[in-house]
Amino acid sequence: MKHIKRAGALTLASLLLLFSAACGGKNGGDGALTDVTLCLDWTPNTNFTGIYAAKAQGWFEEAGINLSIVQPPEGAAAAICAAGQVEFAITAQDSIASAFAREDPLAVTAVATLLQHNTSGIISRAGEGMDRPAGLEGHTYSTWNTPTELAMMEQVVTADGGDFSQVTLIPNNIVDEAGALRENQTDAIWIFYGWGGISAQVSGLDFDYFHFKDIDPVFDYYTPILIANNDFLAQKPEIAKAFLSASARGYEYAIEHPEEAAQMLIDGDDTGSLAGIEEMVTVSQEWIGGQYKAEVERWGYIDPERWNAFYNWLNNNDLVENPIPENTGFSNDYLPQ
Repeated sequence: MKHIKRAGALTLASLLLLFSAACGGKNGGDGALTDVTLCLDWTPNTNFTGIYAAKAQGWFEEAGINLSIVQPPEGAAAAICAAGQVEFAITAQDSIASAFAREDPLAVTAVATLLQHNTSGIISRAGEGMDRPAGLEGHTYSTWNTPTELAMMEQVVTADGGDFSQVTLIPNNIVDEAGALRENQTDAIWIFYGWGGISAQVSGLDFDYFHFKDIDPVFDYYTPILIANNDFLAQKPEIAKAFLSASARGYEYAIEHPEEAAQMLIDGDDTGSLAGIEEMVTVSQEWIGGQYKAEVERWGYIDPERWNAFYNWLNNNDLVENPIPENTGFSNDYLPQ
């Protein structure tokens, strides 16, 4: 159910060696600034615009931070953060659940949510009846074949009066969702609207879509989220707070100035992944700006009730190794007040 790459053949040990070389020292050089590294969960996109905007305008430096932004080796951002190779990383509440359900939970804490609501859902070709979950009956759905994904899909289809066993599951190896639908490679795909939906819109695809959060509130979990290494939080809480204060400032700017912020994201992308899709980035930014805070007053705030509701659902459906206790794995204490 992810829009990030799965971990491949690299071992954690080799990942740590790779990141030790990539990230360099952590002692802040001349002492004027503290080196902080953020590992993304994917290539630069509009989920992260506030961070790029804050970096472009020097707000991290004003906060005493020399920020480096790096890419995850094969989707291992959370493991690298837990091992102390980076101070912060991006992941999602659903993705990191298994890490909190272990007998030795990963030593990380979610300190902010980048978006206030789960913007993922199912996209399909328009007019074929898949604008609601029950309509997936008799159609193909591209799946990652993960237990949580399939349990969510079965629950929403069944609750809508459908029979999930009548949905044909095929492997999800899709890169271009709009193209795959247009070419009839599949009938329905799980996407994150701010990127996959906007891409389909800009490409001119006529499509239907439903959000999981609109079908069942328990699926309004937090994605993506910003996690931090627990030792770092304990040893340098003021740096963590400074990082989040600068980030919040960047997201507030992106809300108020979407076009300028989108350009800062494009200019700050050193991966080349945004080259040639500048229009899509701008349209995505205009839409996603309304998702950064939505109805809440503070960017990044995690509602304990919603956080706990999703993990309780995982517990009750035996989707985790061990039950996750309530209020596990997150804190609002580092957010600006």
